[in-house]
Amino acid sequence: MDETDATIRFIHDMTEFPAPPRFVRTMIWRPLTPVLLSLAVPAAAQLLPAQVPGVVNDALRGVTDTVTSAPALPSAIGLLAQNRLDRIAALLRDHRAEIARDDHGDLARAGTVLVNDPDDALVSAAARAGFALAERGEIRGLGIGYARFDLPRGKSLAGGLHAMRKLAKGRDVSADQLHFKSGIVASAATSGASAAQGNVSGPIGMIDGGATILGGAMEQQGFAAGAPSPGDHGTAIASLLIGSGGVNGAAVGARLFAADVYGKDPAGGNALAIAKALAWLSSKRVPVTVISLVGPSNPLLARVVQAVQGRGMIIVAAVGNDGPAAPPSYPASYPGVIAVTGVDARGHALIEAGRALHLDYAAPGADMLAADVGGRAVAVRGTSFAAPLAAARITRFADLGRAAALRAADSEARKAGPASRYGRGILCESCRTVPKKFSGGAD
Repeated sequence: MDETDATIRFIHDMTEFPAPPRFVRTMIWRPLTPVLLSLAVPAAAQLLPAQVPGVVNDALRGVTDTVTSAPALPSAIGLLAQNRLDRIAALLRDHRAEIARDDHGDLARAGTVLVNDPDDALVSAAARAGFALAERGEIRGLGIGYARFDLPRGKSLAGGLHAMRKLAKGRDVSADQLHFKSGIVASAATSGASAAQGNVSGPIGMIDGGATILGGAMEQQGFAAGAPSPGDHGTAIASLLIGSGGVNGAAVGARLFAADVYGKDPAGGNALAIAKALAWLSSKRVPVTVISLVGPSNPLLARVVQAVQGRGMIIVAAVGNDGPAAPPSYPASYPGVIAVTGVDARGHALIEAGRALHLDYAAPGADMLAADVGGRAVAVRGTSFAAPLAAARITRFADLGRAAALRAADSEARKAGPASRYGRGILCESCRTVPKKFSGGAD
């Protein structure tokens, strides 16, 4: 076991203890990750690539573009962890009317709760208790009923959840939790060498922000206020699938169905939007869908995931970038979802990669290019960008059915190390469009 393996194993072993409540893990456990790393990393260990995109999402402001020694690592990872807490605090401060914490401490759409399979009696009881029915329906074509209720005036989200659960008599009640993008996109263009192309016929789906693609076939649908609204992250994912802006996609020739669940909504990326997007993609008979977003478990979304999988869809999801001590990420952790982590150009697992309850594959997630919303090739980093590459390879075999497609993917995945870090192996290593240089910037 090399020094990098020892570091990851140390943190993995630390997380084998019974997990505390989610709120405790979010507020206490995650910020401790840099401390664990600083204790576990030998002085000579080289854990990050020689070149790292510089200031991204403000997380590495003040840190140089190159992390070349272990003493710099705890500082960089510490800034990333602190930045996550700062961004959460900023979201709550700047959008207090739209975003709130639920009873687990997760961020969610403020002032509203979701109930699965409501009946008329529940709707009437909720109205008498001061809840206002904001939306009621069935997730498109899946036979899953839901209702969204606005909270009584003056009721906190946690208080509203508690009150609704009393009324719901065993039905699933949840907040409409938010999901966040799991990758970073540089703001400055760079140049790179061409990657190998993978020709794919048929459709492929993605759920993310909006995208702008130069060339390639794409149909786009919005599931949030102001959507579709193209952005860098969604465009980067789309470019890695079907190509754009000098980036060769891994599924060139596929027709891309892109669902924008963010739009202009401060509370975009919520569970209900993702559920509706999955139903739309299922109606389009999309065999493989990639979701490079992470959030907490949600009962309505879990049912929709199960339903579309039952209709043959393979869902591929990123494990996120909150580090190996983070709580399990969703949708990657839902049963049957293909969970994907990222590796750098040397085939080493990304130190910031998050975790899921299971791990299926790794794919390139650093030392690579994708297109930004302006059509330029830019440096990207994160498990976000590994997921579409893995999805593209699986799509090549999707017409064989799920079991055969995964057997085919397994046969070409290069075994690289422990399954806890690499799953069943690395897919699509030749799909990376290699940058000649990295440029810093913010998404």
